[in-house]
Amino acid sequence: MESLRELYRIGYGPSSSHTMGPRAAMERFIGLHPEVEHFQAELYGSLAATGKGHLTDRAIREVCSKAGKELSIKWYPDIFKPFHPNALTIKALDRDGEVTFEKTYYSIGGGKIVTENRNDLTPVDIYPKERFGSMARLLDYCSEEGLQLWEAVLEVEGPELLEYIKEVWETMKSSIESGLNNEGVLPGGLKLQRKAAQVYAKSQEFKGPFGDTKLPIAFALAVSEENAGGGRIVTAPTCGSCGVLPAVLYCLQLQDKLTDTRIYRALLTAGIVGNIVKENGSISGAEVGCQGEVGVACAMAGAAATQLMGGSIYQIEYAAEMGLEHHLGLTCDPMKGLVQIPCIERNAMAAMRALDHSIFALFSDGRHKVSFDAVIEVMMETGQALPSLYRETSMGGLALIK
Repeated sequence: MESLRELYRIGYGPSSSHTMGPRAAMERFIGLHPEVEHFQAELYGSLAATGKGHLTDRAIREVCSKAGKELSIKWYPDIFKPFHPNALTIKALDRDGEVTFEKTYYSIGGGKIVTENRNDLTPVDIYPKERFGSMARLLDYCSEEGLQLWEAVLEVEGPELLEYIKEVWETMKSSIESGLNNEGVLPGGLKLQRKAAQVYAKSQEFKGPFGDTKLPIAFALAVSEENAGGGRIVTAPTCGSCGVLPAVLYCLQLQDKLTDTRIYRALLTAGIVGNIVKENGSISGAEVGCQGEVGVACAMAGAAATQLMGGSIYQIEYAAEMGLEHHLGLTCDPMKGLVQIPCIERNAMAAMRALDHSIFALFSDGRHKVSFDAVIEVMMETGQALPSLYRETSMGGLALIK
């Protein structure tokens, strides 16, 4: 597995796979061929089907414009490359329009790009498989050594990782605060009103048995709306699911007056949970549906919350397992290809569920029948069984509602 720096990417929305990934691919290709003046980008499969709604074209045009390059774009939504549904072929053209160089990149989720052999773009795996290759191995190692999950992470990445995690947390908090202050209609054509500010204002007088639900809803909406508007966020594990983890952590910090240090440790725990799914499964909505985005985010947030509330490593695993299990089969069918409906509300609901999973896990001793590793396998089987129209193509499901 790679560093948590690869999972927690700081950047701009609305989509890690459709905005951040293609932007990185374009920057990389131009860097390889700085002498070229004209480029052509060909988008395939899901990347083409919902690219305009996800601002893919705007992202790669901005890269070319900044570098003083010309760009033409072609869209092929009905052609799916076998390696991954999010494919982008970039070509360098000479003055006669002839192709001199070309390369195909795949945006596999969380802002990460690879090529088919994965060798030239994949950072070095730093987590030993014998200890971190699965959740079961990690639990065994932590049990033998008397470690918390976050301590095992720092053993590998060193205390210097905490400086980056501090930046991650500051960015998450800023996205919440910005989202609570911003109002108006989100871009893209759905004419969807931002709700976070109103929800937060109403929550100040919200009493009764549902009082505890007010803050995570408002905070998750705030981050998700910032993302939908192209604001600065942190992938956790993706842009489309970026509201869940910060909402849960910020809520607990305010309610329990937790120090930032404890939040950093919770982010490390959430990160290793997300990393295990990324390594053994997928966090790409185009590959496995929204279960790989919001489902994984819920697992990460549930694990983090359980740690903050004093849970054992086995209770942490249980909360993470429920986050995945209870999102199995969740489709990715965004209206107009925008990261708005149903994405924004799903973040709010998942934040609440993560807290519920944490409480349920803490009621137990951590023993349960279905393991986190087993659910990752089922998630992949389920995702591969979903028809492509339910995997980020906006060709079915909720995306067809007028």
